[in-house]
Amino acid sequence: MFNSITQLLGIRYPIIQAGMVWASGWRLASAVSNAGGLGLLGAGSMYPEVLREHIQKCKKATNKPFGVNVPLLYPDIDKLMEIIVEEKVSIVFTAAGNPKLWTEHLKSHGCTVVHVVSSVKFALKAQDCGVDAIVAEGFEAGGHNGREETTTMTLIPLVKKAIQIPLIAAGGICTGESMIAAMALGAEGVQVGSRFVATPEASSHSNFKEEILKAEQGATILTLKELTPVRMMKNPFYKKIQNLYQNGASVEELSFALGRGRAKKGMFEGDLSEGELEIGQVAAQINSIKPAAEVVQEFIKIYNKTIDRLNKIN
Repeated sequence: MFNSITQLLGIRYPIIQAGMVWASGWRLASAVSNAGGLGLLGAGSMYPEVLREHIQKCKKATNKPFGVNVPLLYPDIDKLMEIIVEEKVSIVFTAAGNPKLWTEHLKSHGCTVVHVVSSVKFALKAQDCGVDAIVAEGFEAGGHNGREETTTMTLIPLVKKAIQIPLIAAGGICTGESMIAAMALGAEGVQVGSRFVATPEASSHSNFKEEILKAEQGATILTLKELTPVRMMKNPFYKKIQNLYQNGASVEELSFALGRGRAKKGMFEGDLSEGELEIGQVAAQINSIKPAAEVVQEFIKIYNKTIDRLNKIN
């Protein structure tokens, strides 16, 4: 497959593994890159020196392109960026912040920069900042996303119409069929998160992976908009948050209940009761844990079969 995204990123397939906190370490990123996609290290859950370690291990595990996903609101962002430049990482996906702060710096050091947005407004701002491509993420996605609750099927054509640079779709993409749907709407690549959590290579806890397999329709919800909107599973911790809302809790009370390290507790340490279990709506479609390379190959196989089926429709 060859298009503007595969050309820009130097990959075989226009499939990007999202840089998810507590799931996207060097094992997952290298496995996806070796399979022909683009693996991303999730710097949002790494101390700077831990990121350096994962970059170095990823270099040893693959000779294919890989990148780093960096939340721009990270407290020690300058240290992360210093390590990315020192380690000569060539691809950086930025999110959760103003791309104007770091895009020029990264590009001056030879980095390809892609920014994640949830609206046309921020897609245009990112384009004006000089990023090389946009990821438009619908609110089906797991983890932190936009307040607008715009679905991927609605967001992609709106962003495509507004920008002149390559577009990657994210949110609710779990199969080759959904990949085709996104590309039919104007995307030239897809970013996949939740499906890659349910792989042996993901660094997330086995308890969390098994819980994903049990998920049914409606198992996740977007909440905590007063703080940072997050889609997570409806576990006992979520029910505590829901009770706070019902009792008219203030922002301060919600923040206190959330505390620190809640995502780590759930996704990395496997506490299904008190942890925050960030996953997308497509969890309901995931029924097996399989190697990342198989996920990539299954995407392409189903993509091609679906193209053939559609071509037969008169």
